[in-house]
Amino acid sequence: MYYLLITVVLTAVVLVLGAFVIAKLIGPRSYNPVKGEPFECGIPTRGSSWMPMHAGYYLFAILFLMFDIETVFLYPWAVVVKQFGSAALLTIGFFLVVLVFGLAYAWRKGALEWK
Repeated sequence: MYYLLITVVLTAVVLVLGAFVIAKLIGPRSYNPVKGEPFECGIPTRGSSWMPMHAGYYLFAILFLMFDIETVFLYPWAVVVKQFGSAALLTIGFFLVVLVFGLAYAWRKGALEWK
């Protein structure tokens, strides 16, 4: 049983090290001072890179993640819904009601408006 685990770990290590070696051997090389810059775009930065961001961007990202995770939870539920019957239907109904209340709250607060 441990032989399988050791084989998998060794295979993973060999593949990762092999990928690094191949990339180092055949990858393009470019050595210049611009490579040492924090943001490599060819344009020198002006001012400080620590600029304040509008909170709306963060709220929008959090809402996106919330509804993205909703779909992640809906897929396993859809796979086993026949096995659990009405209990699964009630559970997912409650889950969706909570999400709809969250969406309504965000909508009312204006988190979905792009300004």
